[in-house]
Amino acid sequence: MCQFGPKVRRQTVFVKLKPPGPSPLRIFGKTCQRVTTCGPACGSAGSGAVAGAARRLASSLQSTSTGSLPDYGKQIVDPYRLLEDDLNGIYEDIRSELERNTNQPELNTIATYYFDGQGKALRPMVAILMARAVNYHVYGENSALLPSQRQVAMISEMIHSASLIHDDVIDQSDFRRGKPSVNVLWNHKKVAMAGDFILAVASMMIARLRSDEVTLVLSQVVTDLVQGEFMQLGSKETENERFAHYLTKTYRKTASLIANSVKAVALLSGADESTSELAFQYGRNLGLSFQLVDDLLDFVSSAQAMGKPTAADLRLGLATAPVLFACEKYPELNPMIMRRFQEAGDVEKAFELVHKSRGLEQTRFLARKHGLEAARLAHELADSPYQKGLIVTTDLVLNRIK
Repeated sequence: MCQFGPKVRRQTVFVKLKPPGPSPLRIFGKTCQRVTTCGPACGSAGSGAVAGAARRLASSLQSTSTGSLPDYGKQIVDPYRLLEDDLNGIYEDIRSELERNTNQPELNTIATYYFDGQGKALRPMVAILMARAVNYHVYGENSALLPSQRQVAMISEMIHSASLIHDDVIDQSDFRRGKPSVNVLWNHKKVAMAGDFILAVASMMIARLRSDEVTLVLSQVVTDLVQGEFMQLGSKETENERFAHYLTKTYRKTASLIANSVKAVALLSGADESTSELAFQYGRNLGLSFQLVDDLLDFVSSAQAMGKPTAADLRLGLATAPVLFACEKYPELNPMIMRRFQEAGDVEKAFELVHKSRGLEQTRFLARKHGLEAARLAHELADSPYQKGLIVTTDLVLNRIK
């Protein structure tokens, strides 16, 4: 397999994308309607408030959009097809790593529950895409993916899944990815230990990379995840403090993993400091964009499309970007935020006010701003199919519906 040896891909895979319209587009391996046509409310439950917000959002996108992707001869690289060989078997390899390190069947079952191949595999895809783009940038077209870089892609998905398991315990969620969450099926103490086990195996894999610099970079991810979780449990009094708190928390819980993973693969390639920093900033902006879209989808997508209940953040007492933006027009949201939407009717009222405000449009605009900055950074790498794939990925993140 080319990911484990010097073999170079002989064929670049492109896919023609039709102009915006009702035609389906493959996004994250799923067929959906292009968001520029129907807005992020594709697949929504169809309530009046949601439908109205979707109409406003679609209208806003036409006026506030800062532009789409550059036209590469009307051919855009599909990152998942481009990396098909590299990504093939990545979940099986993760499961094998976990299985090799335990003789406890139940522990292995819980730890491998979310590695069923049903996830987006966004983090390993971005890590491998950046690895190949930077390798091309540094060494030219005869460069190959290093085994250590593919290991970082696996590690990134393992850390992500461990954080999901811990989140399920903390939030007591019932569903994730369209199926019962781990804490519904197993004792929460066993589930928490399974999350720790995944992190432990990932740490062993990091050690085997034999790079002090990469070890420090990837260890920072776990530090950020824990700090981000603590920040999520707190609130700030003033609106300015709240938004700064939210953005820092978002970086630590979501963007740090992507940013440090792509920095790690750049370091493994032997790239210089400026290229490694470019990779980091690309990942940071992509991660922030991803989470902002995720927070928006919690208000406008359906439970069926998301694979988990909508308005879940409000029910958990969390004030995300759409709520914080809505405070500008509806200050009555401020006391609800401080009491974490715990009084009867708070969740429903906050949901309604967000849809009546410009909170969704403003969240979308901020997500696009970070997405375009990530695309700009990718433009600075040497021109290659992988560099184009990094640019396309920013569009996929912005236009996803789940």
